[in-house]
Amino acid sequence: MDLTNVADCSVDTCSFNDHHHNCSAAAITVGGGENHAACATFVDIGTHGGLPKVLATVGACQRAECTHNDHLLCNAPAVRVGPGADNADCLTYEHA
Repeated sequence: MDLTNVADCSVDTCSFNDHHHNCSAAAITVGGGENHAACATFVDIGTHGGLPKVLATVGACQRAECTHNDHLLCNAPAVRVGPGADNADCLTYEHA
């Protein structure tokens, strides 16, 4: 199974955002609470980090109720991360 790509991240304050709406983390974890999905990899420490190339994928998804979740892996064609209820939400999340 191929891992789902992070197609876009509009959270400019995240240390893994390359300031062109790309995520430079190797993989993100989608967490959050009931009926809400957040990027649990979000970190705002004022220092840029991550890989020199933009290759981010969804490594794990803790939102078992999401329609795109298959055994804690994301099967959406791609995910978008952006501001929402938290600083960084999975905007592709759909409650089953």
